[in-house]
Amino acid sequence: MAEARVVELGQGRRLLDLDFRDTEGLVAAYLVPADDGWTLIETGPSTCRTALLTALAHAGVEPTEVRRVFVTHIHLDHAGGMGAVVDAFPRATFYAHELGVPHLIDPTRLIASARRAWGAAADPLWGTIPPVPAPRVVALRGGETFPVVGGELQVLATPGHAKHHLAFFDTALRGIFTGDGAGVRLEHSPRLRPAVPPPDLDLEELFASLDAMRRTEPRWVLFSHFGPSPEGARDLTRYRTIVEQWRDVALAAARERPEVEFVTARLRQFDEAGAVPVAEPDRASLVSGYELAASGLLRYFQTHGMIGR
Repeated sequence: MAEARVVELGQGRRLLDLDFRDTEGLVAAYLVPADDGWTLIETGPSTCRTALLTALAHAGVEPTEVRRVFVTHIHLDHAGGMGAVVDAFPRATFYAHELGVPHLIDPTRLIASARRAWGAAADPLWGTIPPVPAPRVVALRGGETFPVVGGELQVLATPGHAKHHLAFFDTALRGIFTGDGAGVRLEHSPRLRPAVPPPDLDLEELFASLDAMRRTEPRWVLFSHFGPSPEGARDLTRYRTIVEQWRDVALAAARERPEVEFVTARLRQFDEAGAVPVAEPDRASLVSGYELAASGLLRYFQTHGMIGR
């Protein structure tokens, strides 16, 4: 594991690099100070538990000082480790969207889904997925607010990427923690990568959620994958355009041949044709791959009657 990396964001806010897949700059968690302790946004998967606790220590935060833990949604790279850190944060209350809470309390379906999707790689990638004790977790719907130093943390319902997706707007920082609701933008990269996976991708809701996030007039967009972008609302506008482009490319391919492999190849060709050349391999695929996007878009087209089943 790489040395713990903590990035100061201003006004006491901090980014913690969770060193996912032993790789820097893929999955972030965030710390926000409050008068009674710290708020943590995202836990990452169970395989990042040690990195999370090490980064907290590096930031000078005792586990007992963590009072609230929020996740943007229950996909495993964001919340798979929630049950694994419950004991580490004995004074914390855990929060997730009301549609996701039952699956955190009983992760049977999450585990089965991970093993269907990833096969033998599931366990080394995500680790164990322990249940979260029901008394420790609180359901959110959107519209809630929580006090933080200098302002409040506003909860926004942002479905589209998933039905159980939330974003969090920090009024003091004027930053919005977008989870996967605004896609993937890794450090030192100008590229936004769509995050459009199955099973419940809904593009109309995704676009409406982008509009809701833009109405907060953010100065910063704080990506879970990965880190702060000062482009604010411009990133949210750009993301809609890029998703629409991927939708159109995927739909044309699906009407020609509705197969995941074929649509995957077309998306990759489109992206590479317009991409700024980079020297390193495509790191964004480690958290948002073309095949996952193709699967999500194909399912969306089928369920919305845009292609045959």
